[in-house]
Amino acid sequence: MQSSVKFGVAALIGKSDADRIAETLTELYQHLMKRGLRVVVETACVPFIGGATPESGSLAELGERCDFAVVVGGDGTLLSAARGLAAYDVPLIGVNLGRLGFLVDISPADIATHLDDVLDGRYSEEERFILGARIIRHGEVIYRQSAINDVVVHRSNATSMIEIVTHIDGVFLNSQRSDGLIVSTPTGSTAYALSAGGPILSPTLSAIVLAPINPHALTNRPIVVGGESVVGISFRPSKQFGAQLVCDNVSSPDLEIDDLVEIRRELKPFRLLHPLGYDFFEILRAKLNWSSGYRA
Repeated sequence: MQSSVKFGVAALIGKSDADRIAETLTELYQHLMKRGLRVVVETACVPFIGGATPESGSLAELGERCDFAVVVGGDGTLLSAARGLAAYDVPLIGVNLGRLGFLVDISPADIATHLDDVLDGRYSEEERFILGARIIRHGEVIYRQSAINDVVVHRSNATSMIEIVTHIDGVFLNSQRSDGLIVSTPTGSTAYALSAGGPILSPTLSAIVLAPINPHALTNRPIVVGGESVVGISFRPSKQFGAQLVCDNVSSPDLEIDDLVEIRRELKPFRLLHPLGYDFFEILRAKLNWSSGYRA
């Protein structure tokens, strides 16, 4: 698409231990400055900007000041930035310094060309939804966290399964003994949920995947529900109960047997900017080695 949006302030965010991080961030910083933009660098990345002392700030300060953010690293780096910046409605561009990513889709070799395209209004934009999870204990919310990929309830006791009771919009779905349950966004359907046998969803669908982890009964299968559904998770009594909630690899306090976990779509999505010609299915083919040797 051709956009009339004008970007004036750019944020630079990077994974500090990634290979070529200093070289890539410095190139990005210099290119954006040459294009006449004001550039604000995440504080932890300032030492990697060669030959300059850039304006800097925390993730929240970047959200308040910037029109868009360039995230350098892998999918995990972009997930973290997306959780922190979604509330500020800051769109993200992902530059890949790791293995082929589903979210970071620009290679370092193409940075200048694709950045110029974005700055000149030639790009496509996606909105992807975020899940919000909260732990309710004795009627009080004791913990909140958001997830771009998935919310996972898993056992923390190495020797015992947990028995999970799941409701959808207050209606009983099932009870299962397993190692846990993955509640995934379409974005996360290619992550942990995929390894649990879940389906791959087109990333802009309004849907939520529930995928059990090593269920005791093989008839417990992944299920897809509507994106506006509220997922409620509780537990049946157990002598050796131990469980934890994890949102995009961010761990919560240990769960207690009487806790309720409530998961629902958050109001604000996060925004991704892609180069023109972005093809999710092409990324799937490359990442999952589909159709090897075949050309359409």
